[in-house]
Formats: sequence, C-alpha cells, structure tokens
Amino acid sequence: MDGRAMEAEMLKNIEYEKLKGNYILIDVRSPGEFAEATIPGAVCMPIFDDQERSLIGTVYMNDSIEKAKKIGMGVAAARLPVLYEEIVELNDKYDKLVFFCARGGMRSSALASLMAELGIRAYKLKGGYKGYRTFINRALPEISRSKHFIVIHGKTGVGKTELLKCLRQKGYGTLDLEAAANHRGSLLGSVGLGRQNSQKQFESLVYDSLNRCLDRFVFVEGESKRIGSIIIPGYIFDGMEKGTHILAEADSEYRMKRLVGEYGLEGCRPELLAALESLSKYIGAGNAKRCREMIERGECAAVAEELMLKYYDPMYENEFGRYDYALKASVNDTDEGCGLIESWFRTHFKGGVE
Repeated sequence: MDGRAMEAEMLKNIEYEKLKGNYILIDVRSPGEFAEATIPGAVCMPIFDDQERSLIGTVYMNDSIEKAKKIGMGVAAARLPVLYEEIVELNDKYDKLVFFCARGGMRSSALASLMAELGIRAYKLKGGYKGYRTFINRALPEISRSKHFIVIHGKTGVGKTELLKCLRQKGYGTLDLEAAANHRGSLLGSVGLGRQNSQKQFESLVYDSLNRCLDRFVFVEGESKRIGSIIIPGYIFDGMEKGTHILAEADSEYRMKRLVGEYGLEGCRPELLAALESLSKYIGAGNAKRCREMIERGECAAVAEELMLKYYDPMYENEFGRYDYALKASVNDTDEGCGLIESWFRTHFKGGVE
C-alpha cells in the first residue's frame, strides 16, 4: 500500500475528540437507539428501523450469522436510494460526513465505505457511539472541574432559567441543567415538556454546553442532586456546592404569573392531574384532591399559587439557609436582574477580586 492509499485508509476512521471544522455526524442506528441517546448535533439516518433491527438481531443470535447478514443486506439495499439522496445533500454542505453506529461496526463501516466509493467525503467515527461515550466519561469530569460555577438560587417562579438565557445572550458561559434533562427539576417539572432525556443524553448535552463556555466562569441554576429521573454527576454537584452562590428574589405576584406561563398549566390539564398523584404524598391527599377539583374547574392559577406558597416556598426556605450568598438581587424584571448580576460579576470576578 503506497503512502496516499495508507493516508486515505487512516482518514476513514476519526476519533470524536479530533473532529474539527465543517463536519456533520450521521447516526445510522435505529430510531429507537437515536431517541434514547445520541451525539449532540447528529442527524438520524437509520439503515434499519427498530423492528428490522430486532429481527436481524434475533436471527443473528438464534439462527445463523450469515442469514442475519443476508437479511440486513436486503433491507439496506432497499433503503440505499433514499439514503444516498439525503447524504448527497449533506455532502454539498459539509467537508466531512462522519458516520457512526453502536460500536463502529458493520452498519457504519458498510455505509461509509460505500459512500466513499461513490465520491462522498465519508468518514467513520472510531468506536461508534460506544467510543464517544468512553470519551464523555473521561472528558466530562475533567471539563467540569476546570470550571468555577456561579449558582443562581431562587424560589419557584423567579425566572432563574430566563436569567440564564439573558446572561448567555450577553456572552457569559451558562449551563442549563434543566434543559439538558428536559425537566424543570420539580415534581411538576415534566408538565408540558414530553419525554425526559436519558442520563446518557443529559451528560452529552452538559459536556456540549461546558465545552462551548470559553471562560472558566459558568452560571448555573441551583438544583438538588436529582432532576426528575436524572442524577447530576457527583463531580458537577460538588463543583456547584463549592462555587459562588447568589440569590434571586421576586414578589409572589410576579412569581405566580411566571409560574402559570412557564408551566403552561392551562393547556396541560391531563399532565398536571397525573403529576398531582405523585405530589399528593407531599401536600396531603386532601389538598391534592382539592387541587384536582380546582384544575378541572379551570382554576389553574389558583392551584399554581397554592402550590407555590404552601409547598415550594417552605421547601426552598430550608434549602436557602445552607449557603452564604455573595449577592442578593431583585429580579422582578429579568433584564434589570440580569444587569445587577452582570455588574456584580464584573466587579468581583473581572475586576481583580475572586
């Protein structure tokens, strides 16, 4: 093999951490695998659907490897014309098309090799999704420990997420753990959001966010160790505990309006009623029943106010006593609150004090 051929052969496999420039990741696993967890930014271009993958896997394990391969080749061949058209469109936009499957095996190898033969700038991700996860398991703790977290605390409805968005728009590093989890962190946190992200997808999105933060200072919302079914890794939670803490404050009327709007209670009555089943053990069966009746009558704002004042506020009061706050800021207006935090940050962290 001459030098040029050897170089071409090496370029077919590329490690995730070495990806740079104008590239696109193409996940050729089944839609179910993609939905469970993928690499942020990847597009789903499955060779097999979930049912086909299950069938081929069953034949592979219980019948014959050759028979499984033959079935797989037939399914893939029927899908190739459509896949090729989609891949050609991507080839016009990106310098590298990086294909991956579960372990960098047959699915991604076969498709990437064929596309390369057809003139596509095709690469295969070394180790596939499993290799990527090995990288995340090593890199996420490293990057987390390199950051100084500035933790924004506040009662339900003060608009902590909006403050993060405002700070991000101003160019500050932020980590939105609730967005990564697709859950708001409370017992009603999934209302209106649909399916929660998996633990693996959460960790991938957290790494992606931290990797985009060029500064070592990162604003993050205060959370408990769990966000719905997600567990915040210990090294991140410890970093938040040891970070700098600030408290966002707002009056109850402002918070109630935000709570109703944020949770979309008016349009999510079935989800809200289901969530109350879990909440009843905390607020009491009688209160939960009364809240259900109020929701059924359309009194969502009244329910929001009662939950905020009688459940969430006392819970947060206990938590807030754990920290010494470097700043307490009124945030009845998001822009003004963001401005106060920004001014404080510039004085204490960009003016020589840390």
